[in-house]
Amino acid sequence: MLSSLVNKYNIAGPRYTSYPTVPYWNQDTFSLKKWKASLIKSFKESNAGEGISLYIHLPYCESLCTFCGCNKRITKQHSVETPYIDAVLKEWHLYLDLFDEKPIIKELHLGGGTPTFFSPESLTRLIKGIVKLALVSDDSEFSFEGHPNNTTKAHLETLYNIGFRRVSYGVQDYNETVQKTIHRIQPFENVKRATEMAREVGYTSVGHDIIFGLPFQTLEHVKETILKTKALLPDRLAFYSYAHVPWLKGNGQRGFNDSDLPSGALKRQQYDLGKQLLGEVGYHEIGMDHFALQTDSLYKSMQNGKLHRNFMGYTASKTQTMIGLGASAISDSWYGFAQNEKSIEAYYHLLAENILPVYRGHILNEEDLIIRKHILNLMCQFETCWSNNSLYFDSLTEVQSRLQEMERDGLLFIDPNSIEVTAKGQPFVRNICMAFDLYLQRKQPDTQLFSMTV
Repeated sequence: MLSSLVNKYNIAGPRYTSYPTVPYWNQDTFSLKKWKASLIKSFKESNAGEGISLYIHLPYCESLCTFCGCNKRITKQHSVETPYIDAVLKEWHLYLDLFDEKPIIKELHLGGGTPTFFSPESLTRLIKGIVKLALVSDDSEFSFEGHPNNTTKAHLETLYNIGFRRVSYGVQDYNETVQKTIHRIQPFENVKRATEMAREVGYTSVGHDIIFGLPFQTLEHVKETILKTKALLPDRLAFYSYAHVPWLKGNGQRGFNDSDLPSGALKRQQYDLGKQLLGEVGYHEIGMDHFALQTDSLYKSMQNGKLHRNFMGYTASKTQTMIGLGASAISDSWYGFAQNEKSIEAYYHLLAENILPVYRGHILNEEDLIIRKHILNLMCQFETCWSNNSLYFDSLTEVQSRLQEMERDGLLFIDPNSIEVTAKGQPFVRNICMAFDLYLQRKQPDTQLFSMTV
């Protein structure tokens, strides 16, 4: 039965870190002036209560991992660190000029690329330059992505001393054949060393990222990786499906063929096996593709109904305002999205002209805001309702009609004023959200834009 559902629902679809999704952003109604206005409005509404989130994109890597779909620049020249940090700090100052009070930073995350490409001294200058003109919330969460091969004790101690308490390491898979194919060679010993160092320094949450559906990856490979992961017992895990999007410019995913990838049915088996093994040692599934121990903030946020999802993935608390700094970073004012120039040179050029380096975005209309809330509810709580008139929208009957077949397949329950995703339907939550995605339904793409849902 499961294999037939996988075959039926394994189609290309968004991961819903935003709504509308990036390919459907309306450039015709977007402008830098409107983006600034939406951000100022959001900041005034939320800064004193929730605070804001910051995502800082550090794009440099010393080598190319061929599974990666992120925006990155490959170089071994570390002279790039200083000018890039200068640019990020200038961008931050341009945003600060919009606000009439100091931002209260609730969350700060360093992503990439490889943040630990940067030296501890460079990262110190970056973070101190950010926080010296802001306030830091008493319950803030600072986190970074570390590469197990180059994260040093100096990195960990330096960032710990300026407020970081969470680190996530990209593991992907421990099998040597898979690692060679995706050009990410890192023995278990390196991950073990990096994990233990973080705990010795005092980090309260250590995460691992594991991917299933990688080229040449078998069920046995996934089992081996999960068993080794269990031995280290990270506080949280991202255990997610490889997103094969080789059509993206600058992507290294053309280094292997589609035929080298596991089938949809095998990918589902890989996930189910991993979930079973993780459950045996106390991990709880969080939303889609995430797991955490009961002691981790991500689990606690799910229990108290505060789990949130944005361009950083799942987060333990919600902030209405998220500012993305750095080349390709995406910002979210709740009322609008804005993405920075992807090219580092174009990013530098606009900043030299004292212009926020935004090149595209979307201002949400009233219908967008309602649909966004429903999709967030589904992705974070596996349910949504419209008994409150503020969440009713004109196309609701049409959406319910699209969901009827999924209800017959046992993926959800439809009530007059709500829907609830079943345990059987949780692996297909992306498909369920697609029924609400009015942009996708009104204009199906001519070419594939998204990775497969399974």
